Amino acid sequence: MGFLDQFFGKSDVSEDVQTSWQELENVEEYRDALSKSFEKPILFFKHSTTCFISKSVKKNLEKQISHSDDKDKVDLYYLDLLHFRPISNLMANDLNVTHQSPQAILVVNGHLKYDASHDNIDFDQVLQALK
Repeated sequence: MGFLDQFFGKSDVSEDVQTSWQELENVEEYRDALSKSFEKPILFFKHSTTCFISKSVKKNLEKQISHSDDKDKVDLYYLDLLHFRPISNLMANDLNVTHQSPQAILVVNGHLKYDASHDNIDFDQVLQALK
């Protein structure tokens, strides 16, 4: 294992988690996700694809999700901020949150239940917010 792998961890995130993100690419998909939050909680992850910190946080979140027995309790949505910033702005307005990157936002029944950014993003806290 190389030095950087020791520091940041080797990529042992399961393929299942990497492919379970539903990408948001337009306002209609975002609105549809919000409406689905009445059926099942949803977690939005807002990510800047050129930011090293955002990449590290995403990797850690995926690792937490892959090791969780409760990963199926939420649907996962991914937003690439560099390509779809207007969706992030709409999300901030709709849910009354300040835009951050990276940022995780849990929505249940159309309402904000959890909002965290940077190293405060923690899947266990997401699950706690569901209780």
